[in-house]
Amino acid sequence: MMGDLPSIQQLECFIIYGRVQNFTRAAKEANITQSAFSAQMKNLESVLGVTLIQRSKRGSHLTEAGKVFLARITDWMDGLHKIVYDLQSANAAQPAELNVGILRTLGDIQVNRHIAHFRQTNKNLRFNVFDLETDQICRALQDDRLDVASTYYVADSLPAGGAAEYETAHFCWDNLVYYAPLLQPRVVPVTREAIARLPIVIYPKNYFMNKTFHAYFAPVLEKETPVISARLSTPYAMVYYCQQNGAGALLPERLLRALGCRDGWYELAQPLRVDACLIYKKNSPKIDLIRDYVSHVLQSFDEGQDSIHREKR
Repeated sequence: MMGDLPSIQQLECFIIYGRVQNFTRAAKEANITQSAFSAQMKNLESVLGVTLIQRSKRGSHLTEAGKVFLARITDWMDGLHKIVYDLQSANAAQPAELNVGILRTLGDIQVNRHIAHFRQTNKNLRFNVFDLETDQICRALQDDRLDVASTYYVADSLPAGGAAEYETAHFCWDNLVYYAPLLQPRVVPVTREAIARLPIVIYPKNYFMNKTFHAYFAPVLEKETPVISARLSTPYAMVYYCQQNGAGALLPERLLRALGCRDGWYELAQPLRVDACLIYKKNSPKIDLIRDYVSHVLQSFDEGQDSIHREKR
């Protein structure tokens, strides 16, 4: 006769622990007290009759049995979530939702056309769009609060689990330009040295794009110290600030075109391009819906790039 089975909550808590390998962080992510989280793990081990987590004064880690159980139960839980999601979707128990994250510095103005497309093909589909910074996107993907995210790709931008758990799909190379509608650079394309001598608008200190900007200006920082006119949190605020003040900013050409800014920006003498991509969890219960969304985004950007090339010619 089969004995007691673990509860879903115990299994979900164990999966969280397996990902972070720390009781304090795992309890916080599970949104329960550390003592309650520890009790859940003890109860799970009692039901299974196996020690899953080795505890000591120096910390804790998974036992070999815990590692094997984590791999198997993670796959099982992913399957359960997909079964529940498919059943609810098929019976219209609740409208399908897609939670989309947009890197704040990338800008979300073009997501409107994606939403409009899916509203025509699936009126029951609801979109929730969040503008976030890189670390917030990683946490939200891990916690399943986001289904897919548009971001700039760097080697360490994937959530914990990396390429084994997450898929990345490149959709465009963002060409950054110098936007300074009230300034008139003496020579174009504009050099790093020329930009560093003029007031510039950048993002707050902890923003992802500042690392990119710092690397870009590194060759001239010993000779020139850029004059920071303002630190603003969104590219839209930067555009407006530059339109009202004698300052410039490095912004995606694609974003400026979408905002209708046809002039006031200049190509860079030393080009700066950033890899824009979509990131999503491979085993998401919404994987079919996510892939439809990703496919549409990739196709729309291919068409958009063709349009820009025709315009430039």
